[in-house]
Amino acid sequence: MTPEPESTPFFSGSDRWIPAALADAKVTVWGIGLMGGSLAMALQGKTAALYGIDPDAQTCRQAEQLHLFDRVSTDPAELLPLADLIVLAAPLGILPALLQELPGCHPGPSVVIDLGSTKTAILEVMQQMPQRFAPLGGHPMCGKEFRTLSQACATLYQGASFALLKLPRTPQLAANLAVQLVEAAGAHVVWLDPATHDRWAASISALPYLASNGLASITPLDAAPLVGPGFTSTTRLADESIDMMLDILSNNRANVLESLQAFCAQMQLLEQDLEAADFDALRSHFQAGADRHAAVLNSFRKGEKK
Repeated sequence: MTPEPESTPFFSGSDRWIPAALADAKVTVWGIGLMGGSLAMALQGKTAALYGIDPDAQTCRQAEQLHLFDRVSTDPAELLPLADLIVLAAPLGILPALLQELPGCHPGPSVVIDLGSTKTAILEVMQQMPQRFAPLGGHPMCGKEFRTLSQACATLYQGASFALLKLPRTPQLAANLAVQLVEAAGAHVVWLDPATHDRWAASISALPYLASNGLASITPLDAAPLVGPGFTSTTRLADESIDMMLDILSNNRANVLESLQAFCAQMQLLEQDLEAADFDALRSHFQAGADRHAAVLNSFRKGEKK
């Protein structure tokens, strides 16, 4: 995607310029776990400079050994002021605190994007940032059950949907730079508003975790000798970070409840049909589910090619 021209190359109250091209931008990734580390791997050689911040000294040492960044630090005040683009790749629960801390460490201007799994509350905090910052929300639809730097890989974002959410205050320059970041990582952009994002994410992301965890919790231990691909694939998400999932559920409770209630209603239908030995009805429900699965994936693949 070719960046659109930007008439205002800097933000209110600052005479510093923000590069129009990612290749000319200094990028700081705040949070060097699975997501931040994988993003850094994907951005190698695609930015003017790449910096990493993480509160854990051992993680910083590991990042240095992997040569992921030009500089790494546990102190945000050391590297944040150098950034034209700041990516907040920390856990969802601490993102509001980081957004509030950031203005004290950076003179501006800077584009700021987060990678949090819910968006409404985060964008409300972003809206309160000083005008020298150009914030927008982000959510890459990729990941693994374990979220440390050790699991990071350069291809994590490859082919993934990456939601971007503009605020009314977000200049086009910042949006262009965010698009370049997403595409440099190998993902494709899906522009959304926060309400739609959180409603969709409840069904696409949070509900699968609940179903996976619920299935794992009722599996008899003595059935372990028969475990195969079906069990491992459908219960994979049960190993997700509990703290992360609680943050997601607390930030998106109403939408997740609506999705969970719809799922439980569908399970009740299947239970009733099975109890009645109505295999024709079961076949109809199963076919409807298979058709919806195919339709969702087909729509995703069409979006991926745009």
